[in-house]
Amino acid sequence: MLSALRRVPFALQVLVALILGVALGIVARQMGGDVDNPNWLAVTLDTIGSTFVSLLMTIVPPLIVLAVISSIANLRNVSNAARLAGQTLLWFAITALIAVAIGISLGLVIRPGLNSGVDPSTASDPSTHGSWLAFLESLVPTNFLGLAASTSADGAGALSTSLSFNALQLIVIAIAIGVAAVKVGKSAEPFLAFNQSALEIVLKVLWWVIRLAPLGTIGLLGNAIYSHGWTTIGALGKFTLAIYIGLALVMFVVYPLLARVHGLSAVKFFSGVWPAVQLGFVSRSSMGTMPVTQRVAETNFGVPRHYASFAVPFGATTKMDGCAAIYPAVAAIFVAQFFGVDLGITDYLLIVFVSVIGSAATAGTTGATVMLTLTLSTVGLPLEGVGLLLAVDPILDMGRTATNVAGQALVPAIVSKREGIIDLGRYNEPRGLDGFVAPEFRDSADTADAADLGSSAEEPVDGDREPASMASASTTS
Repeated sequence: MLSALRRVPFALQVLVALILGVALGIVARQMGGDVDNPNWLAVTLDTIGSTFVSLLMTIVPPLIVLAVISSIANLRNVSNAARLAGQTLLWFAITALIAVAIGISLGLVIRPGLNSGVDPSTASDPSTHGSWLAFLESLVPTNFLGLAASTSADGAGALSTSLSFNALQLIVIAIAIGVAAVKVGKSAEPFLAFNQSALEIVLKVLWWVIRLAPLGTIGLLGNAIYSHGWTTIGALGKFTLAIYIGLALVMFVVYPLLARVHGLSAVKFFSGVWPAVQLGFVSRSSMGTMPVTQRVAETNFGVPRHYASFAVPFGATTKMDGCAAIYPAVAAIFVAQFFGVDLGITDYLLIVFVSVIGSAATAGTTGATVMLTLTLSTVGLPLEGVGLLLAVDPILDMGRTATNVAGQALVPAIVSKREGIIDLGRYNEPRGLDGFVAPEFRDSADTADAADLGSSAEEPVDGDREPASMASASTTS
């Protein structure tokens, strides 16, 4: 039975999981209970979903460090590395600017904060804040591992300590180590080889976690339906609609238009980026999806591996058109309208500035609270407004992350096309059922690696091999 399941395309597994998640969420609501006293099915769904997210978050810290070091090392043999990096940053900024402009326009047209039906008592100051001072301070590592500890007391007075990681500090640490290793030269080769080997091991473990995505989808979506139902979504219906219209415009209009302007097929863009989009939607983590996004760029879009291994990890930590552009723009306008605050042209320019410059605050993990509070504090809006939106955040985060990863794959393709280094033949090849270039058009290594995504019933499946989305994710060509 397990062998038969492996032959089912991964996309179909996720689709079935989405349907089951909604169905089980509805069943759980019919069984009674509430968020404070959930029934057994709700507890089960919550446990499954939270466990999947915890597994992803566990693998993110080493993935950030190893991927960033590897991406920097992979550029050391590229003659135009500085130009490629500059072009990447430029197009990250251009697409973010377009996305935030769409978000502001939708907020002004739809006016989601007026007559929303949201209970004002749900307004609450979030536990996590974002500010420019905090953003700058967070760039300075407090320890080598980027760890932070917090102690809290429960109702009985017992103390518990929990550890968390600061993704921005990890990025800074990894950049420093990567640049230092490149500068050291030959004597650093053993370290870089070890880093590459460790990265491949981490990617293997991550693939094992990714294979649980259909199960995690059932838990996450089912728990979201149970916890919030359609009532909360209805109260925030205009806001949710505005966000998803913005995401759809970026995904289905802006991105294909940019691809077409650069002589790339819009249809091939959609078919090629689908494996990353579906996993991003489920996992709600750009970093967790990063290996799949990178393989999309290499295998489907024909982006050279030495460049993809830099641009995609970099984009997974800083390129957030969904979380850092559309969402904070619409949310800031929602909060302003809800509390009756008039925004001027300067405020809108500040929203644009934060979205284009401050997107690294999201750091590729789930949620966008830090980015939202950074935007609200910059514009001077009440941070309590964040509490009004938290109820639908998991549902919005799915679409936001899917948009994020689509942009993270598109920009390397655009830059490669502009620099004349893209493999157009690979970009235009037909995709297989696994979402990647069809087996007959791949090299032998790609064919073997892709099989584990359940590409077709005829292809052999080896459960111990990672798919094309994971194999050799950061090796140099």
